[in-house]
Amino acid sequence: MTNKNKIIVGRRKTSVARIIVKPGAGNITVNGLAYKDYFKRKAVAADVVKPLEVTNSLTTFDIFVNVRGGGLSGQAGAVRWAIARSIREKNKSILRRNGYLTRDDREVERKKYGRKKARKSFQFSKR
Repeated sequence: MTNKNKIIVGRRKTSVARIIVKPGAGNITVNGLAYKDYFKRKAVAADVVKPLEVTNSLTTFDIFVNVRGGGLSGQAGAVRWAIARSIREKNKSILRRNGYLTRDDREVERKKYGRKKARKSFQFSKR
């Protein structure tokens, strides 16, 4: 792995994750906490380590994550993309096949004036 102490960035919605990957025992630290303590929902925590599970490298790297912005789901997606980007050198075909190297570029649509939300309008009454 040539990315020694290099900061890799992952983004999802309005969340930005910066990670540092080092060879180690498989510890993942998110904002100073273990990733299972930070992402309390099991589905979200499992989603974070999917790229490592697919490539059989769960116990190969220590990962230090700094993530800001958005909610927990967006933050988990940002961390997942950053992890996938950091380990892609030898595992590119596996990660590409599972869709972990593609950025999910969906963003929240802005609210328009004259409407309740982005698309929802007020009830229309003809008479």
